[in-house]
Amino acid sequence: MKIVIMEPLSVSEAYIRKQFEPVTALGHELICYDTKTTDKAEQKERAKDADILVIANTPLSGEVIEACQSLKYLAVAFTGVDHVDLDACRRKGVAVSNAAGYSTNGVTELVFGLAIGLYRYMITCDERSRSGGTKDGLQGRELYGRTFGVVGTGAIGKRVAMIARAFGCEVIAYNRSRKPELEELGVRYVELPELMRESDIVSVHVPSNADTRKLISADMIGLMKKTAILINTARGPVVDNDALADALMEGRIAGAGIDVFDMEPPIPSDYKLLKVPNTILTPHVAFATDEAMEIRAQITADNVLHWLKADQINKVL
Repeated sequence: MKIVIMEPLSVSEAYIRKQFEPVTALGHELICYDTKTTDKAEQKERAKDADILVIANTPLSGEVIEACQSLKYLAVAFTGVDHVDLDACRRKGVAVSNAAGYSTNGVTELVFGLAIGLYRYMITCDERSRSGGTKDGLQGRELYGRTFGVVGTGAIGKRVAMIARAFGCEVIAYNRSRKPELEELGVRYVELPELMRESDIVSVHVPSNADTRKLISADMIGLMKKTAILINTARGPVVDNDALADALMEGRIAGAGIDVFDMEPPIPSDYKLLKVPNTILTPHVAFATDEAMEIRAQITADNVLHWLKADQINKVL
């Protein structure tokens, strides 16, 4: 079969080929592209005779999927799959797997980087130091003893909850099902409105789908303490970002650390979150560490190998 890696995976081609050796040893062809494209004509050309297609987070439309006459399996080297037209995959009978778990540590660490950055005024401190300023007015807060609310306790949310406990936070969580291993650590599950009311820090860790779109709505943001901060390293559409911007501008909450938006960066200059105080914005980098990129290449190669052996893992479709 012909396997086409449609875009760079942020590791060397040599590393990718090393991970795919068990696949190519079976006689399968591996094609790697070293540039990223969103041009549909170019995507069609690259994928036209692929039996197996590998993408990361580049959008893959139904138009491109429908044009792939030989496509049988799509390996998404990413956790989320909301950038893929899954309906088109269903129509064509294309199996889909993702690379769940590759960025758990990287995303978790950025959550605490954003929280501490907000609590200790890191950006302002840097600006003051470079301009001859002092610490006046920059007395911060500690994580210790705060109530840390985790929205979604999948792999990343679970890790965030565990580390928040290590910081000495009281941790409360909202999820469709409870995790006994977290409850044993003292994590208390509550309904979402209660979490929003009680938390000093709210960290969002749910996928983007029809059920979670604007889960953190204007009403939910309205329940937050004036001293609370919100961290979103999950998906942009999960939070009503216009309502969040309004709350920040009006001083109804204390701050926000945002890695994901309603679109992929670059962010348009008129986007409301760009113009509000007490925010740290990062351009969807939570997953992007050297270690995570290596792990996702390993997971993706393993996904392909398992599918070829009729033992699909990390199944989406």
